[in-house]
Amino acid sequence: MICRVVMPLPEVKLEDVMKKYGSIVALDGVNLHVADGEYFTIVGPTGAGKTTTLMVIAGLVKPDHGSVCIDGRVVNDVLPEERNVGFMFQSFDLFPHLSVWDNVTYGPFVRGWNPEVYGKSAREMLELVHLAGRFDAFPRELSGGMQQRIALVRALTSGARILLLDEPLGSLDAKIRVELRYELRSLVKDLRLTAIHVTHDMEEAMIVSDRIAILRKGRILQVGTPHEVYSNPTSLFVINFMGETNFLEGIVKNRGENWANIELRNGGNVRVTNGMMGVEKDVVLAIRSEDLFFNKRRVGETNSLSGYIEGSKFISGYIRYEVRLDNGEHIILRRLASRNDSFKVSDRVTVNFSPEKVLVYPCPEGGLERALSPD
Repeated sequence: MICRVVMPLPEVKLEDVMKKYGSIVALDGVNLHVADGEYFTIVGPTGAGKTTTLMVIAGLVKPDHGSVCIDGRVVNDVLPEERNVGFMFQSFDLFPHLSVWDNVTYGPFVRGWNPEVYGKSAREMLELVHLAGRFDAFPRELSGGMQQRIALVRALTSGARILLLDEPLGSLDAKIRVELRYELRSLVKDLRLTAIHVTHDMEEAMIVSDRIAILRKGRILQVGTPHEVYSNPTSLFVINFMGETNFLEGIVKNRGENWANIELRNGGNVRVTNGMMGVEKDVVLAIRSEDLFFNKRRVGETNSLSGYIEGSKFISGYIRYEVRLDNGEHIILRRLASRNDSFKVSDRVTVNFSPEKVLVYPCPEGGLERALSPD
C-alpha cells in the first residue's frame, strides 16, 4: 500500500490576462479561478486561446497585461521550472530511445536531483498507474493508453501539484480516448492534483470536469459545472458549441406571467416558458436536436410544425433526421434507433417540442451566423 503525504492543493488565478501575437489577440482580459484540487477544463474552438492560457500559467509565455497567481503568489516573473507545474502535451513526446524508467526520470536527472528522492517518487507514480512492471519497456512496446500514462507520470516526477493537459487524448484512437477519459480523471483525483485540461471536445469536458470554462476569441463566455453549463447556456455560441442545436428566429407577439408566444420569421407560432422578453422584441429560439420528436400525424397545436423528412443517418444507436419544415426552415432531430422505426425520406411528419425545452435569446446585432461563428 502506498502512503502519500496529504498536502494542501494549489489554486490558480488569472486576473485580466491579455496576450497578443502581433495584431492577433490570443487572450483578451481573461479572468479565471481554479480552486485547489479541482479538475477544470477549458473548451473552445481552434484558435480560441486555450493553449495560450496553459502556456501563460506554465510560464512558457509571458502575458502582456494582468497577473497569474499560484497559491496566492503572483508568478509572472517566476521561471517555469519554479512554478511546481507539470505540462502534458497532446503528442506525449516520449523519447523513443529511452526506457519507461529513463523517460519518467529524465527531468529530475538532468537537473541533478538526488536519484534516491526522485527514484522513490517515480516508482510510486508507476505503481499508481499500474505500469511498475514495464519500467524497462520502450515507448514502441506500449499501447497508446500506456504511453499516455507514462507521459502523465513524467509530468509529475518533479513533484508538480498542478497538472496542465493540452488535448491529452487528442492523438489516441476513438475507443481508447473514450476509455481513458474516466481513467485520467480518476488518476488526477487519486494523486490529489489540481488539473487544468484543454480540449475542443465538449463531451470529453462534460465527463472529466468539476467545472468548465467556454473560451471564444480569447474571452471567457461562461464558467460552471457541466450541469450548469448544459442547463443554462448563457449565449447562442455556448449552446451551439455544446452540441447540435436548431435555431429559429422570430418576434414576441404576446406574453403572460410565465409564457410568451413567438411568431416565427418564416411562418408558424411557438410558445416558450424560458427567457421572457418584451412584446415585439426580435428573438432567436434554440432547441437541441435531442429535445425534438415527431410523428406522422398531427399531435396537438402547441409547438407543432409540419414538414417532411429530407434525410436520415444511423449513428451509434440513434438516427439523425433532417426535416424540411413547410415554412422553409431546416431542422435536425435525433431519436433512438428502433426495429419498429418506420420513418423514411419524404415522409410527411409533424415536429413537436415542449415549451420548457426552448431557450430564448435576444436577436444578436451582427446576425445569427456571426454569433455562432468561432472567428
